[in-house]
Amino acid sequence: MDDDASQEEYIRCVLEAYRKTPGTMGTVRRPDRVLAVQLYQRGISVSVFENAFVLAATRRLMRPADAPPLGPIRSLAYFLPVIEEVLDLCVSPDYFQYLRQKLERIAPTR
Repeated sequence: MDDDASQEEYIRCVLEAYRKTPGTMGTVRRPDRVLAVQLYQRGISVSVFENAFVLAATRRLMRPADAPPLGPIRSLAYFLPVIEEVLDLCVSPDYFQYLRQKLERIAPTR
């Protein structure tokens, strides 16, 4: 993970996944790019940030229907605590696959 090509690919992957995550603004700003570099430098794996995006998005969408609406996520930094949480979790990868399937079902309806 230390050559420029892999760093650029990692950053592209982080930012594209962030942009496509339900509940985000869908735009990438300079601070998001800086944070993506920091995630790369920390050695955070692609699967960790993808799992964090899925976990956070699912939580936001699974709120009660009568709960006040949440505003859009405007920064990649929103996911930092969830990334740390995913790093500490001891769950099967099947759990995140389950969340992905759930998110695919509920995201279009909300």
